[in-house]
Amino acid sequence: MKKIIYYVAVSLDGYICGPSNDVSKFSFQSKLVDQYQEDLLSFKTTIMGRNTYEFGYDFGLPPGMPAYPHMEHFIFSNNLTFEEQSPQVHVEPLDIARVDAIKEASWTDVYLCGGGELAGWLLDHGRIDQLKLKVNPIILGGGVRLFGLSESSPRCKLIEKKDYENGLKLETYDLFYYLAF
Repeated sequence: MKKIIYYVAVSLDGYICGPSNDVSKFSFQSKLVDQYQEDLLSFKTTIMGRNTYEFGYDFGLPPGMPAYPHMEHFIFSNNLTFEEQSPQVHVEPLDIARVDAIKEASWTDVYLCGGGELAGWLLDHGRIDQLKLKVNPIILGGGVRLFGLSESSPRCKLIEKKDYENGLKLETYDLFYYLAF
């Protein structure tokens, strides 16, 4: 069964970027980053929120083009438009049925690229199956939280943990959602 996997860098205090979308304190060169780049090749589908997609513009991504050339992109936004758009890039309304359809149609697990707001919404709807956290030994003190404003609390089971140089860690968790009776 295919999974939605939230694979993301996070600070010790739970932020995926600092104030003003600052990511400069995260490690960009390490064996963990190499592992992440290699792991991304196994995905053929990515989902993300508008802010995450537009964040790519700061790194040279042309609007309407795929951030990951080998993946089909689904960007959840109710008002994002492009003058020119790659056939690999799709803008979708925020709709849980559409998320389910994308997951079902994907040839591989689905890479949840971010961001915190979309991840929190998916967590609230029980749609994140696995977390792969690239834990950086930094404290940001503010910014975008891992799950935005979500107050959901699924159970998590650590299934793998690997230590890297300079205190970096890759922690993989399966998530379990329970209904209250």
